[in-house]
Amino acid sequence: MSGGILLKLSRLTTLTLLTVLAGCSTPPRPGGSAYQINESMTATGQNNRIDMIVLHYTAGTTLTALAVLTNRDVSAHYVVTDDIKPLVYRLVNENMSAWHAGESSWYGRNYINPRSIGIEIVHPGWERNSTGGMGMPYPPAQIDVVVALTRDIAKRYGVAPENIIGHSDVAPLRKQDPGPAFPWRQLAQAGIGRWYDEAAAARYQADFSRKGVPDAKWFQTQLKRVGYSVPETGRFDTSTKQVISAFQMHYRPELVSGGPDAQTAARLQALPTTGSAFVSTDNPPEQPPAK
Repeated sequence: MSGGILLKLSRLTTLTLLTVLAGCSTPPRPGGSAYQINESMTATGQNNRIDMIVLHYTAGTTLTALAVLTNRDVSAHYVVTDDIKPLVYRLVNENMSAWHAGESSWYGRNYINPRSIGIEIVHPGWERNSTGGMGMPYPPAQIDVVVALTRDIAKRYGVAPENIIGHSDVAPLRKQDPGPAFPWRQLAQAGIGRWYDEAAAARYQADFSRKGVPDAKWFQTQLKRVGYSVPETGRFDTSTKQVISAFQMHYRPELVSGGPDAQTAARLQALPTTGSAFVSTDNPPEQPPAK
């Protein structure tokens, strides 16, 4: 083959490549923009901006919640009502950041509004007590809607089970919603969120009851392992007890005491760092130890 033919083929290949690349470019923007965007290549180093879902309760009625969430410096992406047939209001587009979590932290990631979807659930709220009162139950129909909505969002963004959390989990020193009445175990059974290994927790509880409850440093280390922001003081100070309370609201809702007892330690140790754990559908959660 002659050199002239090779040169012509080379020029033709180059021209074809340039034509293909030009076709991958977006046309100039209206208004005579001075630049074009070429989308012919894609970087591998990327992920969804959204990697958390935070559940809240409104501590009020639907009307009150909608008024507050649309007219003040707080907001949420969604509100799920407590009607017989619950409605879902979308107040903020998922492409935008809602102002729902405030000062917050999870697995060392601070101020999580820009990376999370916030869901407000209409509920009267919960008052802290020492009797084991869990507050008003959430209506089953409402929870069914929350499950469906949360599942859809988690699937859309690939949200990991450990990152489906409550406001009290990410802001344990300030918040207590969605409260101990929220059925986290039911969500875990539906494949949403994280739960502890119940069989392992029973074994750990027997060990802790026999050998003694771990010290403050152990609790602080374990709480940090599963995502919570906790002071590492080596003491059961006020802040540490509030974080223990937040853990109990999620994983030991039958008695939110803030106390470092054997049952709380056992469930904490049986909680995986990431992912989900087996949840028995046959037996109810263990009741708190007799006083």
